[in-house]
Amino acid sequence: MKWDRLRRVAVPVTASAIMLLSGCTTYVSTQVTAFSNWSGSDATRAYAFARTAAQQNSIEQATYEQWVANELDAYAFRQVPAADARYLVGLSYETRGDTVTVTQPVFYGNPWPSPFWRPIGPWGAFGPFPPDYVTQSYPVFTHTLGIRITERASGKEVYNVTARNTDEDSSLVHAMPYLVRSALADFPLANGVVRTVRLRYDKHGAVLTNEVPVARPGAGAPAAASGAGTGAAPK
Repeated sequence: MKWDRLRRVAVPVTASAIMLLSGCTTYVSTQVTAFSNWSGSDATRAYAFARTAAQQNSIEQATYEQWVANELDAYAFRQVPAADARYLVGLSYETRGDTVTVTQPVFYGNPWPSPFWRPIGPWGAFGPFPPDYVTQSYPVFTHTLGIRITERASGKEVYNVTARNTDEDSSLVHAMPYLVRSALADFPLANGVVRTVRLRYDKHGAVLTNEVPVARPGAGAPAAASGAGTGAAPK
C-alpha cells in the first residue's frame, strides 16, 4: 500500500531529524574530580613538565603541554628548566569509544495519502494514531585528561585532577581545550571535589565560560578561565 511506502520513508527521515536535534549542544559538560594536598604558600610556583617514555619527542604532547601552560600562567605558575623546578606537571590522556542505543517514538498524521500529509503530533486529521518506535545506535567517545602535580625534590603528589567528557566526536584534540579549561578552573580545588564544569559553545566555534573565549585547536592558545585567570594572587 502507498501508506506503507510513505511510512518506510518517513521513519528514517524522522529518526534522522531526532539524531540531528540531539546533536545540537549548547554546552559542553565536563566532570572534574580533584585530589589535593596543595599548600599554595609559594609565590612563584616554578614548574616543568614531566613526560613518560612514550611521550618523549611527541608533538601531540608538546601541544597539550602548551595549552596547560597557558592555563597555569593564570595562577602564577612559571615554567622553568627541570633542574630549577619546584614542581613537576605530568599529563595523561585517552579516548575510549562506546555505543549508545536510543529508542524514540515517532508520530504520524492521517494515514491516507494527500498533499497535506506530514508527520505531526499524536492526533491525526481524523483522530489519534499510535506512534511507531525508532531505535538508533550511534557511537560516543569519552575523552579524559589527567593532570598530576608533584614536588620534584620529594616526589610527593600535591595535586591530581581528572577531567572527563563524552560526545560523538572521536577526536581528542577537539575535546582537549574543554578538558584543559575545566580541569584547571578555580585551581586549586579542595580535596575530593567532584563537580561538573559547563563551557558554552557558540556557532562560531568558540568555547565560552562567562563570555570569555577559548581558542579552538589551530586558532591560538586558550584564554584564561573566568574566575581563574584574572592575575589574582596565588591561593
